[in-house]
Amino acid sequence: MIFVTVGTHEQPFDRLVRAVDELKGDGVIASDEQVFIQTGFSTYTPRHCEWAKLLPYQEMQQRVRDARIVITHGGPSSFLAPLRIGKIPIVAPRRVEYGEHVNDHQVDFTHDVAQRFDNIIIANDKNELADAIQNYGHLVADMSTEGLSHNDEFCQHFESLVTDLLPAKEA
Repeated sequence: MIFVTVGTHEQPFDRLVRAVDELKGDGVIASDEQVFIQTGFSTYTPRHCEWAKLLPYQEMQQRVRDARIVITHGGPSSFLAPLRIGKIPIVAPRRVEYGEHVNDHQVDFTHDVAQRFDNIIIANDKNELADAIQNYGHLVADMSTEGLSHNDEFCQHFESLVTDLLPAKEA
């Protein structure tokens, strides 16, 4: 199953929704591969894929867990969800030139993440998306599944600092 999410940003991301739907309709995505798209505020209506505008959080997380491939926009919450469970997402950053966001920060941020951590696949257009889907297994074979979170390390260090600040208990 391929799960696609464009997040909850108020601007449409028709370019990604249409590209995935056309890849499914054209047979680039196998006919037996289920595709579900969370379309958000996009105006394009998929014809070849299941879809919903928005999903409850728990359902989103379940679809991420169940998916063979997760395709997201460039919002960090969206692409960190699959990384947290060891899945490499395909990330399509929104672009200002298509009215998908107010600026190109998703382009800059996702390219920086890809360069620094090598744990996301960036698809800038329909051709790159098709290539990423068709070659997904090969592309992720040597990639890192490490997440970007250092929460555990931070919590341990913070606990140590607090412990050192507290007065020692008398026996």
